[in-house]
Amino acid sequence: MKKLALAVAAVALFAGACSSSDQASSNPNAATATAPAPGGAGGEAKTLTVFAAASLTESFTALGKQFETAHPGVTVKFSFDGSSTLVQQLTNGAKADVFASADQTNMDKATQGGVIDGQPTVFATNKLAIAVAPGNPKGIKSFADLTKSGLKVVVCAPQVPCGSATKKVEDTTKVALKPVSEEKDVKSVLTKVQTGDADAGLVYVTDATSAAGKVDKVDFPESSGAINNYPIAVVKGAAQAELAKQFDDFVLGAEGKAELSKVGFGAAQQ
Repeated sequence: MKKLALAVAAVALFAGACSSSDQASSNPNAATATAPAPGGAGGEAKTLTVFAAASLTESFTALGKQFETAHPGVTVKFSFDGSSTLVQQLTNGAKADVFASADQTNMDKATQGGVIDGQPTVFATNKLAIAVAPGNPKGIKSFADLTKSGLKVVVCAPQVPCGSATKKVEDTTKVALKPVSEEKDVKSVLTKVQTGDADAGLVYVTDATSAAGKVDKVDFPESSGAINNYPIAVVKGAAQAELAKQFDDFVLGAEGKAELSKVGFGAAQQ
């Protein structure tokens, strides 16, 4: 009888252990309850949202990957567009942590609109160049050549930084262009040239350099009279304010300068 009682107790103990194990495996939180999530010291995955001028696409995409590597668990999400479009989105309530503009004018609009936290800092400069088809079949050698009869020229819209720079060159040289279209950002101008919808387009030196092989770049001296400053700032009410400040510092630091210089951005003017 004693042996039977011990056997019954052993079976009951084994059944209880199995029941406990089954409950643990069916609980979705059981396996992860004590495992830290990615995202650095806080153990939390984080997304940093950056609104940046279209001309920063290549450089900032590369910098974003470097920043992610240096900050495990952080994902950098970019929205690239014309600076004027991004300012409008921010003032209309779009959420972002960082804003990088292709000119001071649109950063000033963002500041005046109450969407910028602190003082923006200029991190780079840029200037215009003429993008043409590979081999420059139209023989464009100067800004004035863009007025040749039958030439299809595209530019940025006036409210976009590359458009305002174009207008400044026109005013300085007294050369009035007659573009077949005015685009919402510099990448759209570049695309028109790449697809053959335009014979020439006024873009930034950096855009033409990044598209080497797809377009040729024609420099012109008058572009030096229309240098654009690129400022960066933390957005007011940023969900990731501390990360935003770190990203700003990263862009302003050695890594940022090295990456930006690869495609022809100039150093910030002191």
